Amino acid sequence: MSESMAVRCPDCGREHQYAAPAYPCACGAPVAPALNHRAAPTSVTHHTWDEDWVTVQCGNCGRADQWPHPELGCSCGTVLRVPVAGALRPLGPGGAESMTEAPAVPRAAFRPVTIRTARDAVTAVALYLRWLGYRDIRRADQRQPSGIGLAARGVLVQVDPSVRPASLRDVECLWLTAMTESTDCVYFSLAGYANDARDRADGLGVSLFVLDLTGTPQPVNRAATELVATGARA
Repeated sequence: MSESMAVRCPDCGREHQYAAPAYPCACGAPVAPALNHRAAPTSVTHHTWDEDWVTVQCGNCGRADQWPHPELGCSCGTVLRVPVAGALRPLGPGGAESMTEAPAVPRAAFRPVTIRTARDAVTAVALYLRWLGYRDIRRADQRQPSGIGLAARGVLVQVDPSVRPASLRDVECLWLTAMTESTDCVYFSLAGYANDARDRADGLGVSLFVLDLTGTPQPVNRAATELVATGARA
């Protein structure tokens, strides 16, 4: 388990006991950021990609990845960003000394995060991409007509948290943008896909996933099934 610390809400004064969640590295070992016991939490008024993620190094294989910044919801309605230590401490065997690359071992089971907001959907997809083996996950430079774009080494991703099925145009726009950047593309939708969108994705080789509210992506076409089986290409 990760360490715990007392966190006091700056708005209402309530004190909470908090432990940062651990996420599985690609090698299977759990990692979590070290909490800063000397710094005070801050209220989150808006989210930005740089502030929402922290870099944590796996103590088992030495791989450094970005994970969601620890946050806590107070009963007064304030969202608290829990401070992390400057030297982030990984969990799991091996300590923080190893700097070797992640061993080629089967992926551990994916651990989803519950989706309550559009931001949760983006977090769930970013964690899933990392589980698949993608690196350097970030917000995409180019905006799509709908949803939120993510990018990683070798892939462009669309996260659509809306309540309407993704359309043919949505899929084609993602594919065209990916073609200009010479990358693969993957679409994640909460509400599924229109029939013509699925047919077009099959023809273009676009991987389609449906997100359920548990945060678990489910492949809905052959390209997505193959991606789950093989993981990210080096």
